[in-house]
Amino acid sequence: MRVVVKVGTSTLAHSTGCLNIRRVEELCRILSDLKNSGHEVILVSSGAIGMGVGKLSLKERPTDIPTKQAAAAVGQCELMYTYDRLFQEYNHTVAQLLLTGSDFRHDDRYHNFQNTMRRLLELGVLPIINENDTIATEEIKVGDNDTLSAMVAVSINADRLILLSDIDGLYTADPRKDPNARLITEVRELTPEILGLAGGEGSSLGTGGMKTKLHAAQICTEAGCEMIILNGASPRQLYDLFDGRAVGTTFYAKKG
Repeated sequence: MRVVVKVGTSTLAHSTGCLNIRRVEELCRILSDLKNSGHEVILVSSGAIGMGVGKLSLKERPTDIPTKQAAAAVGQCELMYTYDRLFQEYNHTVAQLLLTGSDFRHDDRYHNFQNTMRRLLELGVLPIINENDTIATEEIKVGDNDTLSAMVAVSINADRLILLSDIDGLYTADPRKDPNARLITEVRELTPEILGLAGGEGSSLGTGGMKTKLHAAQICTEAGCEMIILNGASPRQLYDLFDGRAVGTTFYAKKG
């Protein structure tokens, strides 16, 4: 199985913006184990700006573009250093790819990306992808890594996209506000009612929310790729998922 795993800033970092070391170490160990079992794994990782915030000792996520880009430049170094070190412990080589929306819209660049990804996977490399926040502006950015991961999954014909988030899945209401909210374990069609459950923005360090996840589900399922939302606070749920147990919310691919 070819699987894309997207991990959000809220999973990677504490509320301070500093790295959640225990969680990242567990995630890398489990992804390495899945790769050892024969799956092709691609990681789409947020966290550059969030980690830059911590590294630069900023009090909050910046709102102006130059400071965001500076934080991304600092944080991306820290992020890849961490991944390289942790995956190397399990004898897996990683590669960094930084993308913008333009890389998907221009045919030559899109085909170059596909060719590079194909060859990296043939060589047994674990690609790690993020948006190029150091140069991306409104005109060329994708905007969030939920959407980026869906675009990546479709472009490389992935079987499954897994979004690791700060919530267990899609609920009938916001579980942080409504104690009667129920987890929806399966979505076979993205109806207007389902899309209406999108809610608001994500965490203070991240850029996502349920709205971007449902948008990602639309991209994936229409292209024949299954998507699952899991709680990134418990990376071990990845084992449950691959063992066939029901976890999170599964969005089933459309049958063409």
